[in-house]
Amino acid sequence: MPSVPSSKETTVNSPVCPHAGKLHGFSNGENLKTEEESQEAARNIQIKTKNSSPERKWIRPDLPSRCTWSLEASKSDSPHTQVSRTVAPAILPNILNKIGDTPMVRINNIPKAFGLKCEILAKCEFFNAGGSVKDRISLRMVEDAERAGILKPGDTIIEPTSGNTGIGLALAAAVKGYRCIIVMPEKMSMEKVDVLRALGAEIVRTPTSARFDSPESHVGVAWRLKNEIPNSHILDQYRNPSNPLAHYDTTAEEILEQCEGTSILSCKIYRNFFNGIIAFSLKLTLEVHWKSSQQGSVFLLTGKVDMLVAGAGTGGTITGIARKLKERCPNIKIIGVDPEGSILAEPEELNKTDKTQYEVEGIGYDFIPTVLDRSVVDTWYKSNDEESFNMSRLLIREEGLLCGGSSGTAMAAAVHAAKELKEGQRCVVILPDSIRNYMSKFLSDKWMVQKGFLREEDLMVKKPWWWNLKLQCLNMSAPLTVLPTVSCQKTIQILKHNGFDQAPVVDDTGLILGMVTLGNMLSSILAGKINLSDPVSKVLYKQFKQITLTDNLGKLSSILEIDHFALVVHEQIQYLTDGSHSKKQMVFGVVTAVDLLNFVTARKRQERSMSESTDELN
Repeated sequence: MPSVPSSKETTVNSPVCPHAGKLHGFSNGENLKTEEESQEAARNIQIKTKNSSPERKWIRPDLPSRCTWSLEASKSDSPHTQVSRTVAPAILPNILNKIGDTPMVRINNIPKAFGLKCEILAKCEFFNAGGSVKDRISLRMVEDAERAGILKPGDTIIEPTSGNTGIGLALAAAVKGYRCIIVMPEKMSMEKVDVLRALGAEIVRTPTSARFDSPESHVGVAWRLKNEIPNSHILDQYRNPSNPLAHYDTTAEEILEQCEGTSILSCKIYRNFFNGIIAFSLKLTLEVHWKSSQQGSVFLLTGKVDMLVAGAGTGGTITGIARKLKERCPNIKIIGVDPEGSILAEPEELNKTDKTQYEVEGIGYDFIPTVLDRSVVDTWYKSNDEESFNMSRLLIREEGLLCGGSSGTAMAAAVHAAKELKEGQRCVVILPDSIRNYMSKFLSDKWMVQKGFLREEDLMVKKPWWWNLKLQCLNMSAPLTVLPTVSCQKTIQILKHNGFDQAPVVDDTGLILGMVTLGNMLSSILAGKINLSDPVSKVLYKQFKQITLTDNLGKLSSILEIDHFALVVHEQIQYLTDGSHSKKQMVFGVVTAVDLLNFVTARKRQERSMSESTDELN
């Protein structure tokens, strides 16, 4: 049974988690405004830059778990409602009945390419109604909240998410009639945003760089909205026991059945009859467990699974599946996958890296979610973006599986981990979501090249004569930079006087802080967000592309197809008095499409002029 945190709480000493000793109920909180003000707030999402409350009203998503689950614990002592699986009717009452029962597919070509002897099976979670594994937990959290009397008709669901849980909740909200507000970081794909809007959800974007405990993070903003909008609930996938329970009750059971096993069977068979009669009908690949009951015996047929590989985000998927599989398959090995830049892996030494961000969506965090039980993971594998996206493209091209980036992450880890398995053994890999959410990202050759995950030479496409020339061929003028303290009015005058549309903003040491553009300043002034007297630091544009002098003009061309300019930088190594050193990026110039066009046309004019001179001599 889930518990939805109250807006009245600021800290929690006993967080709710899977198999907690007791369930704690939470009220919906008190209305913070008058009825008229509350109705107005309910219809308009307004994010304040500062919290008006003297104390933040939120519940941390990384509180220690008080879960009492263990392999030895009696399941009858669990405080949670066990949801049994049902057979879907021929005609579904609504699309929510198409969540679960996803196919298991044998991977054929990739294991051969990597020289694997074992069998690799993919649990294709993108066949769920909303397109991802998160549909399972979304429906479970909503229905558990309804059963508990927490979620009522007309209420509002708010959730901080990387997108897939948001889509699952928006799907459930659309069918059941709830208002849905999704708060997600800016790095998440526009495809996710478009799907959420199509489902009727309201969307709030937050800075990707914001720490999870910052008021400006997707978690912090979601809690502010919850405190302002009456009858709203954060189902809280990071703490809600319904998250891992959804996988414990259904996903894991499906895996066991699909791997030559069956779910729990109750039979009125006495012990002395069991040994003599049942054995002949069992496959040798199945293990049989039974335990006494008043009616006779209950026996479990357990599928043959030697290894499970799954990525970790909130941790609900790997926690729920691993717990059930370890109960049924004692010798199974659980491999958790965590991207470089995340801190979920153990031991802590694995998480040491200079990376702070990564492109793969839906996995990894900068905190340990309450529902993640790292004790069930036997080995952690740290993945990187390049191998993840290239493996996803390989799954699409070689196996015909239209999966997303985190599916590539899991499979890339699997082909490494499964090398220890022998012929006849089996590895199951969880593929969380589909290509639908990433059409403009890793499916695009241009995006892959821009991010450095693919080389132009690998595309085998004829390029123009200038494509592989270095950026230093361009005739770039000395850069114009401004300090962050310069006013917007003065900056506009400087840019107009020098004929520029944008300029880098640097500190006193020359370190790049961001970019300021005429368009961004003028739109912010007209919208009343800033005044002419405000410093340019208030309108910094940080989503710009950087390029170095050693990059080729082809890379610059790809950037300029999307962006109006690129910032040319070079690295400077600075030594300190103690002998240590650090790298700093300094501005070399700003290059635009006009600069590239001038270079190309100048070369053509030169060639034409030389041709005409040759004709005159002849």
